[in-house]
Amino acid sequence: MAKPIYLFSISSSPETININSLSVTFLQPKIDFSQYDYLIITSKQASKALEFYEKKLYIEKPALCISKQSAQSFEALGGKVLSVGGGYGDTLVEAIKHFDKKKKWLYLRAKVVASSFVSVLQKEGYSIDEAVVYESRCSQAIQNVKVPKEAVLIFTSPSSVTCYLENNQFQATHRVVVIGKTTAKALPKEVKPILSPSTTIESCIKIAKSL
Repeated sequence: MAKPIYLFSISSSPETININSLSVTFLQPKIDFSQYDYLIITSKQASKALEFYEKKLYIEKPALCISKQSAQSFEALGGKVLSVGGGYGDTLVEAIKHFDKKKKWLYLRAKVVASSFVSVLQKEGYSIDEAVVYESRCSQAIQNVKVPKEAVLIFTSPSSVTCYLENNQFQATHRVVVIGKTTAKALPKEVKPILSPSTTIESCIKIAKSL
C-alpha cells in the first residue's frame, strides 16, 4: 500500500495531501523602479507582490530568478528572465558576478530570508537594494496538521520546516524529502532527509512516490 505523501508548501499537487504552510501578507512599500537595471526574484510570492504595482513601472526590467518556478511566475506577468539560478540563494552570487558592477539590482524579498547572498555581493562592490514586499506567517493548516506515522513528508522551504515544528515533531517512521540544501539545514539533526536532485516539487514527489 502506497504511503500518504504530505506536501508542505504554498503550491499544491493532486498527487499529494497538500498543507499550505504559510499565510502571506503583501506589504506594498514605495519603490522607484526607474533606479534599477535588473530585479532579483527568489519566489513566486515576489512576482505576486509585483501585481500590486503598475506593470509599466517594472515590466521592462529583466529579472534574475532563483529557480525555474520563480522564472515562470515572472514570465507569467509578461516579464523577461535575465538568468536562472541553481535553486539556492548562494548560487545567485556567481550569477550576479557575470554582470558589470555598475548595474543596479533590486531584490524583492520576504521579511525573513535564509540566504545572505546580498551582503556577500555588497561587500564585493555590487549595487543591490532590497525591498521587503511580503511577509510570511505560519498557517493554521500546518500548525493543526496530524501526520500519520507511515507518511512521507515533503518540505519546500526552511520556513515550512520551522512552522511544522511549532506544534509537531518528526517520527522515526517518517520519510522526509526536501527540495534543497537550505531547507535540509532547517531540519533537526536527527532527521536524515532525502535531497531532491532538482529544485522542483515534481522531483520531490517522484522521490516520495518511490519510497
